[in-house]
Amino acid sequence: MLDSPLYVLTLLTLSVLICEWLVRNTFLRHLGTALLVILFVAVLANVGFLPSASEGSVIYTGVFRYLAPLSIFYLLLNVNLASIRRAGAPMLILFFIGSLGTVAGVLAGMYLIDGSTHFGDLYPAISGMFTGTYTGGSVNYNAVALHYNVMEEGVLYAGMTAVDNIITAIWMVVTLGAPMLLRRLFGGKVTEVDAAATADVERESEEISIITLGVLISVGLASLMASNLLTEWLAAAGFNVPSILILTTIALLLAQIPYFHKLPGGQVIGLFCVYLFLAVIGAFCELAALAEIGPLAWRLLALVTVIMLVHGLIVFGTAAIGKLDWDVAAVASQANIGGSSSALALAKSLGRMDLFLPGILVGALGNGLGTYLGFLVAGWLGA
Repeated sequence: MLDSPLYVLTLLTLSVLICEWLVRNTFLRHLGTALLVILFVAVLANVGFLPSASEGSVIYTGVFRYLAPLSIFYLLLNVNLASIRRAGAPMLILFFIGSLGTVAGVLAGMYLIDGSTHFGDLYPAISGMFTGTYTGGSVNYNAVALHYNVMEEGVLYAGMTAVDNIITAIWMVVTLGAPMLLRRLFGGKVTEVDAAATADVERESEEISIITLGVLISVGLASLMASNLLTEWLAAAGFNVPSILILTTIALLLAQIPYFHKLPGGQVIGLFCVYLFLAVIGAFCELAALAEIGPLAWRLLALVTVIMLVHGLIVFGTAAIGKLDWDVAAVASQANIGGSSSALALAKSLGRMDLFLPGILVGALGNGLGTYLGFLVAGWLGA
């Protein structure tokens, strides 16, 4: 049953439906659909109702490859470009500081667990992998891993990936709750949001026709295909431009055309894709994989926990010193740890439509920066 893509997709969509109903009709409304769907699907995956990360599924691959970028495309169709002027500079500052916090966390974590002794020759590579993934995302993680042949150490690589997935999901939960908690404890401002722009973006129920649905799906798929083809063409010409950045640009250009800007249905499709993406994030919280690497599992958990703590303290500490918006700090941090799609999902969950674009842009920036930082750290430690 777990091998059936139809079964997996059915259970993922049902999970989103159940969580949305619970949020609308029970005391769980305080958690929000984004957080609840991660926790709900994580339980299903760990008790065996859904495939784990190591077992994999073509549905998981499809969600990451197609639905996650499409969610960004559809939600950006109604973004007001003026929002980047309100949150762009603080977001960029906190993102770069968060990247440095990741490097500091990797170095501190490796020192505390004596990584050079326990990981041996792979010590520089593992340091670079975690630097890359917590600067920009899994693309950077795999880029460093491929260069240093870490994938040949199958059990260790699976355990590292499991730890990464678990902590990434936990950090989504942390960044969902941290702004509200910090605001209650220490106060702090909230960046003013353009009410008209927010009302224009925040549409969770819309009337849609067959023609409108056809236009949205066709334009979304065509834009995704064009962004992938342009990325390949630019790579052949010697320019490394992330496809998500090209897709974001296409969406923003289309959003300035009144016809596309006013199309109903895009927000509903985008939000559902976001929730499916978060459901897969939950499924990747694989606890069983940790048992396969024995004592190294605890050292990896300790390492990644230290990375997150140092990164979080630096990002939120900077926000406190600079009296910056806690929501901006949370989205910037999530752009580091989870990438563009996670940053977008967090902005939606926090009710901050003005942070959609800044979060996506710095997430795309992290895709490029993460690999460079990862190799820099690996090369330095291996010298």
